[in-house]
Amino acid sequence: MLRVRGTTYHFRRIVPPALRAALNRREIWVSLKTGYQNEARKRASILHARTTELFIQAHLVLLEPDALSRLEGLRVSLRDLQSVNLPSSAHETGTVPVSAPIPKPRTMKKTAKAPKAAPLMLSGALKRFVLDSPHASADTKKATQRAVDLFLQAFGDAPVSIIGGEKAGAFRDLLFSLPASLGKRKSSLTLEEEAQRAREEGLPILSGKSVKNHMMRLSALWNQLHQRELVIRNPWTGWNFENGQKTVRRSWTASELALLASASWHSTSVPEQTFRLVTLVAAYSGMRLGEICALRKEDLQNIDGIPCFMVRPHSDDGWSPKTEASTRVVPVHPKLIEAGVLALKDTTEGPYLIPGLETSKQGVRGAALGRAFSLLKTRIGLPAEITFHSFRHTVSTQLRNADANIREVWIDRLLGHEATHKSQGTTTYLTSISTANLLQTIEAISYPATVFKKGTI
Repeated sequence: MLRVRGTTYHFRRIVPPALRAALNRREIWVSLKTGYQNEARKRASILHARTTELFIQAHLVLLEPDALSRLEGLRVSLRDLQSVNLPSSAHETGTVPVSAPIPKPRTMKKTAKAPKAAPLMLSGALKRFVLDSPHASADTKKATQRAVDLFLQAFGDAPVSIIGGEKAGAFRDLLFSLPASLGKRKSSLTLEEEAQRAREEGLPILSGKSVKNHMMRLSALWNQLHQRELVIRNPWTGWNFENGQKTVRRSWTASELALLASASWHSTSVPEQTFRLVTLVAAYSGMRLGEICALRKEDLQNIDGIPCFMVRPHSDDGWSPKTEASTRVVPVHPKLIEAGVLALKDTTEGPYLIPGLETSKQGVRGAALGRAFSLLKTRIGLPAEITFHSFRHTVSTQLRNADANIREVWIDRLLGHEATHKSQGTTTYLTSISTANLLQTIEAISYPATVFKKGTI
């Protein structure tokens, strides 16, 4: 863009926002040393081409590992560009003042240099656009924090403008080499050491789904940075997450449940009685681990004369069910009543129904139980396809194979799933399902007598 100062044309161009911190400039201003507009346009076009080439080089340099050392050379080139000695004689350029006579040059006051803008670091971007955002949910904050923490452990903090495809690919490869038990136990090992341990001991590694979740959290953060022109592009998209080791979770077999029930409990952070209670509730309700651990005493109520668990949000600590459909009523199975679940409302200390559980630093009640369960499962030789979530698979499979007259929509409501049958009747006119029908559904869950031998409270 051309500007006139006194009798001389100048070239002015704004530096792209993503490059300002790297080049330490917001704009480029060069005297064209001519008063002729046509000549000024010719010279401006040359400078425009040079600055375009400089910007492209800067973009490419920011994607390289040694970006900081390479950028200094580009800054020198920029200073040389701004002090370029263009021809100024009338013979060479035909320079004629815009207005004659040429006034004496005025002494210009030196303007104070603007302080260099500090580059936006990954840790700062996490805090600014996720952790401090009033629009981000607790789950989003927790999951994004976890993904960023893993990246910082592996590569350290860095300006978001220099994190490109190479680093994203290296992070993806690292995730695929980490053990599936990462984060479920205390460890002083680095991520590289954890990956080496997984290779040497032949441990199961993170699934493609887990790797994808971490990458997608970073991608969502980068989408915000890209919209604000703080980065050139999003390097976290377009990756493949198939590693040939996809594990499909399945239901428990009777022998596996018997093995779990007879196994000795070694955890010191969670009482064995709590472990037995939680697995029993999961097996006879299909509720998620987090839903069981979050139950309050007031969540055990009689509805239409039937004892029920109420899975619902808790405003005091911000806990809420996984989805809107997960807010539901689950009748208490007769086996749970027989085991003494109803008495917990009067015997357990504190507000929660399930005793013996602590809330983690991340605000998750039952996190220690989840880790202890995974370690127990591995120790007794259960396959990777079996997880705590397999109780939901088992209940769902049993109910769909039951001889009783149970409707599919009752099963979905009991488990907190969106209705699988999307007819007009289920989506528009079905407003509630009677507690009696839900009780009929829950009573269809049964196990052999050899299972849950220690399942008393």
